[in-house]
Amino acid sequence: MTKQEAMRPLAQAVKHLEKGDWEKAHAIVQEDESRLSCWLHGIVHMMEGDEGNARYWYRRAKRAFPKEASIEAELRAARRAIEEENPSRREP
Repeated sequence: MTKQEAMRPLAQAVKHLEKGDWEKAHAIVQEDESRLSCWLHGIVHMMEGDEGNARYWYRRAKRAFPKEASIEAELRAARRAIEEENPSRREP
């Protein structure tokens, strides 16, 4: 599997998160062990309201848990990270 192919499900998970559907996103990120997926997994648990679990996944992603937990800001940053990994799939 190419890096580009690996990013597709994670980009879909971000779309679900942007719509507020953390359950669908959770089903996707559970299947991936990458740092990016762990970060998204942390965002899932932020949306769910489970800060302890969110912190766990941020540690697995080797990311600092945001002091001001802004889900919108985290999703924008995650979208940028996916686009940087896969520039041909940039969304408007």
